Amino acid sequence: MSRAARGVSMTDDVNRGPVRAEDRAEPRTGPSRRRPGLKTGPSRKPRGAEDRAEARRAAGRFFARRVAPPALSVRTARLAPTSHRRYGRSHTMAKKRPQTKAAKAQLKDGPIPVVGAREPCPCGSGRRYKACHGRAAAHAVTELVQRPFEGLAGECDWVALRELVPAATAELTLKDGLPEGVPSVTLATVLPMAWPALRRDDGSVLLALQNDTSSGDLSRDLADTLRRALTAEPGNPVAAQRVPADGPRLQDLLDPEADFTPAVHTGFEFWVPDAENASAEVNASLERANAAAIPTVRLSVADAAYWCETPEKNHLRWVMPYPEEQLLDALARLHVAGTSTLGEGTRLVGSFRAHGLTVPVWDLPSAMGAEECEKPAAEFAERLAAALAVDTPLTGDERRARGGLTNRQVTLS
Repeated sequence: MSRAARGVSMTDDVNRGPVRAEDRAEPRTGPSRRRPGLKTGPSRKPRGAEDRAEARRAAGRFFARRVAPPALSVRTARLAPTSHRRYGRSHTMAKKRPQTKAAKAQLKDGPIPVVGAREPCPCGSGRRYKACHGRAAAHAVTELVQRPFEGLAGECDWVALRELVPAATAELTLKDGLPEGVPSVTLATVLPMAWPALRRDDGSVLLALQNDTSSGDLSRDLADTLRRALTAEPGNPVAAQRVPADGPRLQDLLDPEADFTPAVHTGFEFWVPDAENASAEVNASLERANAAAIPTVRLSVADAAYWCETPEKNHLRWVMPYPEEQLLDALARLHVAGTSTLGEGTRLVGSFRAHGLTVPVWDLPSAMGAEECEKPAAEFAERLAAALAVDTPLTGDERRARGGLTNRQVTLS
C-alpha cells in the first residue's frame, strides 16, 4: 500500500524529516495509520520513491518562503556560518568591531585635571575620563569612610556640628599657619545659599560643615573646599566641585593638638560681620533662618553633650567616643540597674549612629532646661565609666535591655 493510501501527506514528509527505511519498503503490511482529516482514495494517486522525493523538495521550497528562521542560541550563532540559505534567506551576522588600543598618555608631568566622567581624559590618551585617570576618582566616590573625623581634635563635636547642631562655629588652626591675607579660618554649621565656603571681604574664611559632598570621604571633601577657599578672591563664595581621589584630608591640614571648642549660637548672625547695621533684606533673611533653628545649648560638664528644646519635650543628645558594642553593653547594665536616666521624668529612649560614633538620646521634661541637666549629666558620666569597666557577660535581663536599645537605633549617616 502506498503512503498516500495510508493517509500520509506531503507535509508529513517535511515535518518528519528523512524517510525511514521501513517507509521506503513496498508493499507494507499491517493496519493503516490514517490520520483524521486527510483525504485518501482515488483522488490521491500512488507515488513511487522518486515522486516522494520530489514532493519533499517542493514542500521544502514552499515552506522556506513562509517560515521564519529559528532564533539561534549564543553557542549556535558562534558556530553557524555567516549565510543561511536553508530557509531561503540570507542572514549575515554582524561583524565585531575591532578594538583599537588607546594611545599612550601624553601628559606625564603634573596633575591630571578632573573633568566629567564621559569627557575625553585630559592626559590625551583618547579614552574617556572614567576609563582612564578617572578610575581612582570613581573608586573614591563609592568607598565610604565610616569615621571621617577620626584623628581630629574634638571628633565628637565634629559629628555633633555635622548632624545635630543648627547654628555653631569653631575656630580652626592650620598645621602650617595662616596664609598671608587670611586673618582667620572658622568652621560653621551652614552658610547662606548652602555655600561650601566663603571668603569674606577682609580675607577671613568660613567653611561650612553641613553640606552635601561628592565622595564617600567627608574629610577629603572639606579639605579640598578649604584649600580652594584660602586662595579665593575676597568677597566670593566657593562653589562645589568633584574632589580628586588623592587629595589631602582635614587630618593633613589641621593641627591635631589645637583646641576645638564650638560656640553654639541662637541664630545665624555670624553670617554677617556687622549684623546690627545690616540692610532690611539681610535682616529678613536672618529672621527666616533663625525661625527654623532649634534652640540648642552645649553642656559644660561633658564633651559633645547638647541640650535642645522642642515644642513637646526637650532632649539631650550626647555624642560618645566609645566603641558601639561596648557602649551598648554598658547602657544595658545601667538600664537594668535603673540608673540610665538623668533624673525624674527623664528616659533613655534610644541612640543615633553618625559617622562611626554612637549618640545616646534622652527625653527630658519641658521644664528641664540646660542648666538643670549639668549635674545629672556629670553623675551619669561617672556611672557610665564604671559600667564600661565591667567585662563580665551580660545577664538575661541585660541582654533583653540591650536588644531593646539596638532596636531603637537610627542611622544618620
